[in-house]
Amino acid sequence: MKLNNILMASVSTILALSSCSEDFLETAPTDSITPELVYSNTNNVKAAVNGIAYMMRRQQSAFSQGFCGENAIISIFNEYPSQEFRYNQMAQGWKPIMNGEYYTRNSSTYCTYPWAYYYQIVAQANAIIANVDKAEGKQDDKDFYKAQALTFRAYAFTKLLEIYTPRWTDVKDDTKGVVLRLDESLGDHPLSTVKECYDQIYTDLDEAIALFTSSETDREITDIWVPNINVAHGVYARAALHKQDYPKALENAKLAQKDYKLMSNSEYIAGFATPTSEWLFGSYDSPEETTYYWSFGKQFSCNGNDATKTKYGAGAIEKELTDRMPVNDVRMSLFLTADKFEGFDLTDKTVMNQTYGYIVSDDAWDVAREYCNSMTPVGYNKPYQSGYYYLGAQLKFWVFDTPGVSYVPFMRVSEMVLIEAEANYFIGNESDAQAALVYLNAESGRNPEYTCDKTGDDLFQEIVDYRELELWGEGFNWYDIKRWGRDIVRKSFAEGGNCHVATAGEVKANEHDQWTWRIPELETLYNGAVRIKSELITQQNLFM
Repeated sequence: MKLNNILMASVSTILALSSCSEDFLETAPTDSITPELVYSNTNNVKAAVNGIAYMMRRQQSAFSQGFCGENAIISIFNEYPSQEFRYNQMAQGWKPIMNGEYYTRNSSTYCTYPWAYYYQIVAQANAIIANVDKAEGKQDDKDFYKAQALTFRAYAFTKLLEIYTPRWTDVKDDTKGVVLRLDESLGDHPLSTVKECYDQIYTDLDEAIALFTSSETDREITDIWVPNINVAHGVYARAALHKQDYPKALENAKLAQKDYKLMSNSEYIAGFATPTSEWLFGSYDSPEETTYYWSFGKQFSCNGNDATKTKYGAGAIEKELTDRMPVNDVRMSLFLTADKFEGFDLTDKTVMNQTYGYIVSDDAWDVAREYCNSMTPVGYNKPYQSGYYYLGAQLKFWVFDTPGVSYVPFMRVSEMVLIEAEANYFIGNESDAQAALVYLNAESGRNPEYTCDKTGDDLFQEIVDYRELELWGEGFNWYDIKRWGRDIVRKSFAEGGNCHVATAGEVKANEHDQWTWRIPELETLYNGAVRIKSELITQQNLFM
């Protein structure tokens, strides 16, 4: 099957003509429906916008069942190969992904999936952008839905650049990026340069923000699965940060927070299963519309199916990171860290398994169970009922129904505050960077005793540490480490860490094409303009 037939011919594949819940529009294939009908009125356009949101959480039919939109991107591509995520029972089988060995395997499903998935979003957004102006309905509604589509497209292109292009410090004027498809055409299309791609993201977001503003329209407050002007500013802040355009990142990070606030401590420990006051963007879920055993919550929630019925757990945090953090921080309460085991020698194999890191001593096991059960939010099932308690096990992500029903955050106010801190640091406004950290950590109540007087490299490391702690498991760390040009260093239990030996060691920043995934082989087979360029690159590499 031609890859771009999957990617681009989606004008009529995602239309929500009926709703199976009050909150979210179910979508279904509609191959027999013409584009004229799909976009005949603004109600249908709204359904098509919801269709993009649905695509971000559904199983992609051209791939195996585990590939469910952002669920797969967060876990396989952003957390498995990261610095701060531990998944030791899966380490031996997943070590090629966790250690970056697949970046150059352009015929693998792992290389193909993000490309196919994000171009489905691009294709649907392009169809809305091209047709919405002809729809019957109020102009304000048309402007609002067009702005949402532009934001979705910018989001998808930003993610494609993270995965398939070098970090900004390695980009030259002629460095190729991705295919900038901006209309409904399906023919050959060359790769644009990375700079041209970022220019287009900026253009899309400028237009989206203008349309959001002129339409004087906003989504329903609970509809976090579709963008509003805050999400557009948030995507802008991310893209600018990646491009090291720090003034633009700072400006948009501040604007993204308007009318939203950092969550309280009670919200923080209530389980990342439903939106709080600071969720800007995320996925929808319900028992009626879940992806069942391929949902994020099934695998990565502490009371989801895997943590309840299997030995795999639900992911754990890096021990070296939590060893550096103050134990009185509310975020530290969301992890089964070493400080919870006072009086126990965790290097003793009779206390903790020294290969996988789960507790084996009856007394220490009782401590782990009591603590984890005490952290259970009201109305939720107890965590880790399978009986496997790992060092660093997380109590952050929960489900409110089986086997894995939960919302998943894609963007929060906390991320924007951290972008403020990082942008200010690189601009040279260290006092403002310190103030952003104080706002996030002390003024929020996460750690009322927090202060920051660090400068220089120490201040940057402080930003790194709190970004890793705050955003753990949400799909940021792999690309953060990539864009900073840092090596990943994981320590085994024998070295004082909590990483399985299969994935312990170093993944250097200059290895594996600087962590740049290759353009998928299926794209080069379909798209002649990309194939020709790829052949030239290969020939040039033979003489290097």
